Amino acid sequence: MTQQPINPDITSDDKLWALLSWLFWPVAVVMLLMDDKKARPFIKYNAVLSLAYAVPLYVLGTITVGCLLALGGIYAIVLGIQAYQGKWVTVPFLSDFIKKQGWA
Repeated sequence: MTQQPINPDITSDDKLWALLSWLFWPVAVVMLLMDDKKARPFIKYNAVLSLAYAVPLYVLGTITVGCLLALGGIYAIVLGIQAYQGKWVTVPFLSDFIKKQGWA
């Protein structure tokens, strides 16, 4: 897990929305529907990445009776804290995938 350097253009509001997108995936959906939020690159990146992380996590979590869901939830909290610190978090394989798709 590597992070890009902290960007001074990232506001405290951006950091808060990024954290919320990692903790509660429905917030990420709402952010992507709000024009002022999805126009901010840091918010959009974290919202898309958190959704791309949450969907397979919940599918695999239901198959494994929640074991994977609990571990993935802890990792999402760690990623949310790093996003709140203003770091551009990366999830192995997933971050590159969403960038190649042009989603973020």
